[in-house]
Amino acid sequence: MSWAGFKKSMNRAGTTILQKTGQIERTIDREFADEEAKFKTFEKECQALQKDSKGYLDAMRAMTAAQTRLADTIDVFYGAADKSSEGAMAAHAYKRSVDDLDTGLSRELDAPYRTTVMEPLGKMNAYFPIVNEHVAKRGKKLLDYDAARSRMNKLIQKPSEDPTKLPKAQQEHDDAKEAFDMLNEQLISELPQLLDLRVPFFDPSFEAMIRMQCKFAEEGYEKLSAVQRYFADNVRDDYAAGQLD
Repeated sequence: MSWAGFKKSMNRAGTTILQKTGQIERTIDREFADEEAKFKTFEKECQALQKDSKGYLDAMRAMTAAQTRLADTIDVFYGAADKSSEGAMAAHAYKRSVDDLDTGLSRELDAPYRTTVMEPLGKMNAYFPIVNEHVAKRGKKLLDYDAARSRMNKLIQKPSEDPTKLPKAQQEHDDAKEAFDMLNEQLISELPQLLDLRVPFFDPSFEAMIRMQCKFAEEGYEKLSAVQRYFADNVRDDYAAGQLD
């Protein structure tokens, strides 16, 4: 940080202290505060959504991996007893089915899920640090404006013997106000636009997530249903009659 930057930071810190003690008036902008609060809520929700979406994919991977290990053990258990038994054939069929499901997870869910859900979430969350940087910059410009206004008002209330001080303070006030107003108006205009984009931006991701989950569930039901043909006749009859469902 340069000396000028360090000096500005110290001046702003001093302004903040003086505002807390009531010696400098603090500008309250309700319109911006409302928009910032909405943005912060949206930011928090998107970050939670990204975390939970990754947690879902990790859970699906863990589930199919655990199912595969379970199938391996069951296949060995039944096969060691009697490879020609219905139980052994059912265990082997189960192993084939869960192996297919584990492979299908990468093909039908893993890669498409990352492309249609995780990547859009990542892109949206990448905007937040940029927005927060502008919000922080606005806060600094506001401190400069409040300090300049305070100096000008003091000179108006108690004129200096130096006639150049008031015009200089007036110019500093006008410059600080212009810099603050420009950034403030930009944020008040653009923050609602960002929030309005959330539904059209995430709508394709939501639809893709539902379609992928539906497809994976349908394939799982289809593959695992095929295993029941190796069960005993009475079990298959109960299954066909909906008793086991």
